[in-house]
Amino acid sequence: MNHVLVVGHGPATHRLLRGLRRHGHRGTVTVLSAEDRPLHSRAPLTDVLAGRVGPNLLQAAPEPGVQVLTGTVAHALDLRRRVVHARQGATHTRHPYDILVLACGARPVIPRLPGAAGRHGRLSAGVTTLRGTADCARVRGTAVTVLGGGPLGVETAAALALRGTATTLVCRGPHPLHQRLGDTAAALLTARLQQAGVTVLGGRRAVRRDPGRLLLDDGTEAAADGLVLCTGAEPEVRIARAAGLRVHHGIVVDDALRTSDSRVHAIGDCAEHAGRAVAGHESALAQADTLARILTGGAAAHRPTADLLRLRTHAADVACVGTRAGFRRPGLRTVGLLDPAGRRYARIALDGDRIAAAVLLGLPQAVATVSHAARRGLPVPSDRLGLLLGTPSPPPANGAPTPEDSLVCLCNHVTRQQLADAFALGARTAPALARATRATTGCGGCAMSVDTLCRAWAGTGQREPEPAS
Repeated sequence: MNHVLVVGHGPATHRLLRGLRRHGHRGTVTVLSAEDRPLHSRAPLTDVLAGRVGPNLLQAAPEPGVQVLTGTVAHALDLRRRVVHARQGATHTRHPYDILVLACGARPVIPRLPGAAGRHGRLSAGVTTLRGTADCARVRGTAVTVLGGGPLGVETAAALALRGTATTLVCRGPHPLHQRLGDTAAALLTARLQQAGVTVLGGRRAVRRDPGRLLLDDGTEAAADGLVLCTGAEPEVRIARAAGLRVHHGIVVDDALRTSDSRVHAIGDCAEHAGRAVAGHESALAQADTLARILTGGAAAHRPTADLLRLRTHAADVACVGTRAGFRRPGLRTVGLLDPAGRRYARIALDGDRIAAAVLLGLPQAVATVSHAARRGLPVPSDRLGLLLGTPSPPPANGAPTPEDSLVCLCNHVTRQQLADAFALGARTAPALARATRATTGCGGCAMSVDTLCRAWAGTGQREPEPAS
């Protein structure tokens, strides 16, 4: 293998490039990026939307020896000649490869909503999706409505409220994330969003968008100088399908992340492995790590990661492991906590001492510990109440994570203790902690946690952590 060509320049590509360098790849690498700007991670875009960080903070440092062609849109794939055809402005370009990696990501689903888009599918003025930093700049007005009750819809609405925008969240379910959280936890999430300044309109369907307003199916209106569509995404498979690669919902890959052409691989949201497509950020990074080892001659096989959701919002710490159906498996033991006044909730299904399914809200330390344990298949601490409340417990003998070694940054495996060590050695701001430990530079989901820890350690009267010996 000499020349690797990658189509797409998101976080999975960045992780792949780092892995190729780490594992000793000696050939050349070219990346075709449709973006005009350098790489950014889409996951923390809501931090840009909220005004917490600038767009440049999302740009990753370029990998040495990699040629990145920005503004280059791949539009056709010739498998027989091993060439990708692309457009760079008005210029047609050809890009040969020995190995091709499709990391095309996903594209937003645009609902059939009168007034939201024109005849040719172009979004109307004041309407946007949220896929890049340029989209953040398009969200304007004193009143903005977010359509969609999934994770991105919740995060977007909370971010807009944080920056002082009058924000309405419209969702078809009775509450946002109702299918993942269930009745009780979803109702508590609604209460937390409303406390954060978001007007939540559940059980409603948008029927028409007019300038300045969104008409709902019950005859009510939501003020909407701007409308943000968070209505789902689908794998970007168009050039793969046109070239004759096997496509189901995503581009079908095997355990080596190979497509139906052995010289073409696919990773990230465009890929479908073991019948699972659009599997999210965790799976994309795991696929990138596996493929880097495979392309450098290592023995590796991709295995699906835990179905883990962590919400990125100041309004509530939320985590889900698995689905609600996971709680119904026979032989499981369930532990839980309900604190309506504090708007805290936890329900964990245990298979022995391993997590089979979980829903947590308003319990940040438990969210970090449970997420870490689920991701690595580790046992949970024997003190179940201490786990839920985040109280310290004696170091376990069975390898379960303690509060100190609980993972804060899932993408880069950064623990609370590593952050404390970096802080004690002089990294006294969240960006400095990011530079020292790489925390927050993956999906960005831990940005709020890192910022909270940094503020607590730097606060008046707070004892600074000591470096671990």
